[in-house]
Amino acid sequence: MDFNIKTGITRDEVKMVQKEDTAIVVGSGSAKVFATPAMIALMEKTAFLSIENLLPDGFSSVGIQINVTHKKASLPGAVINCISEITKVEGKKVHFYISATDEQGEIGTAEHIRYIINNKDFMDSLNK
Repeated sequence: MDFNIKTGITRDEVKMVQKEDTAIVVGSGSAKVFATPAMIALMEKTAFLSIENLLPDGFSSVGIQINVTHKKASLPGAVINCISEITKVEGKKVHFYISATDEQGEIGTAEHIRYIINNKDFMDSLNK
C-alpha cells in the first residue's frame, strides 16, 4: 500500500512545562526541570501527529527508534516549541528530525523513526 507521506512535511506543537513534566515527578532525576522523558514524549507526539491524518482509516504509526540529545534544562512555566520534519520515507518507515526550543533557544534534538501499522493486524499479532 502506498501512503501519501513525503519528505519535508513538518508539524509544530507547543507545550508549557508543568510540575508533572519535571524530572523529580517523572522519576528520571531529582531536579525540578523539564524531564528528558517528557521532552521525548512531546517529540514523539509531534512526529505522530504530523502523519496521522495522512494515513487511511485503520492505520497508525508506532515509534521504533529515537536518538535524542537533551541540551539544556527548562523550568516549569517555560514554553516548549517542538518541530518535526520528515527527512526520509522508506516504505512503512518514516524518518524525522525533531528540534525543541524554549524562550532561551534550543533545548533538544532527535532523530526518530516511526513505522506505519495496520491497527487490527498489529494488535492481533500481539494477542497470539
